[in-house]
Amino acid sequence: MMSEMLPGERTAEAKTARKPRAKKTALMYAVDLLARQEQSSAKLREKLLRKGYAEEETEAAIARLVEKHYLNDADACARQFAYLYNESRSSVRQIVVKLLQRGFPSELVKACVPADTYEREKAAALRVLALKYKRSAEPRKMMANLYQKGFESAVCRAAVEEYAEAEGLA
Repeated sequence: MMSEMLPGERTAEAKTARKPRAKKTALMYAVDLLARQEQSSAKLREKLLRKGYAEEETEAAIARLVEKHYLNDADACARQFAYLYNESRSSVRQIVVKLLQRGFPSELVKACVPADTYEREKAAALRVLALKYKRSAEPRKMMANLYQKGFESAVCRAAVEEYAEAEGLA
C-alpha cells in the first residue's frame, strides 16, 4: 500500500537522483570573477589555477579575455590607481604596494604615478591627521604615524607643522 504524498514532496529516490551540475569552464569562471571585480591577469590566473583548472585551459581563457578586451592590465591599473589616488587618504607608496599585491606589473604601476605628488600627499596626510589626532597631539607621534603609512619625511613634517599651526587659528 502506497502512502499518499503531499504536493511538493519527493520520494527518497527522487531526492538522491539530482542532476549533476555541469562544471564551469575556466573561461566561464573567469568571466564570473570579472563580473564581480576588476582583476589583473596575474591575479585572475592565480585564482583559476587555485580553483583547479589546468594551466592550458587557464591560459586559453585569459588569452580569450584579452582578445575580447575584457581584460586589460594597463587600463585596469590606471583606473584603480586614479581611484585610489583621488579618493583615498593613502600615501602613493601604499597605493603602489596595493596595486602590486593585486598582481599588476611594477612597470605599469610606476607609470601611473604622477611626477609631482607633494601637494596631494600633504593633503592626504592632513586628512589622516584630522581623523586620528587632536591638534594639540604630540608632533613626534603624528609624524611617526604618517611615516608608518608610507608618507615621505618632508611631507610628514610639512603636514604636522600645518596641522599644528591651524590650532592657533581655530
